[in-house]
Amino acid sequence: MRIDIDDPAAPDVSALLEEHLRDMHAQSPRESVHALDVSGLKVPSITFWTVRDADGLLLGCGALKQLDATHGEVKSMRTPTAQRRRGAGRAMLAHIVDEARRRGYGRLSLETGPQPAFAPARRLYERAGFVRCAPFGDYREDPYSVFMTLAL
Repeated sequence: MRIDIDDPAAPDVSALLEEHLRDMHAQSPRESVHALDVSGLKVPSITFWTVRDADGLLLGCGALKQLDATHGEVKSMRTPTAQRRRGAGRAMLAHIVDEARRRGYGRLSLETGPQPAFAPARRLYERAGFVRCAPFGDYREDPYSVFMTLAL
């Protein structure tokens, strides 16, 4: 697997992000969907990566948003349904955690869902050391959100 900074507007990547947004809207009401579209990922405060196999097949994506000088947020973690259980999500999360440490962040946080469909994601984050926390940044309490953080 190879992890590189990539363009969220690339055709295969934008298709994955559209799948991600459709799934998020199917799980939560509009006001509780915090997933970003392509334009939302193309801002200076966000670094966006993809995971690809040796042949260039897209295995997943993820992003790191700088909230402030010491706090980052995991965004847009997604693996195509057909490519799950290959370790791409775990590799991307490790990459994002490493980059957050390299940047000198003291904390890395994320928002995910409480619904059963999000259970694999919550397990991935828990295995990486993330624990539940209060809302952070611009988030507010929401029954459709689970907030997690990792002290770095």
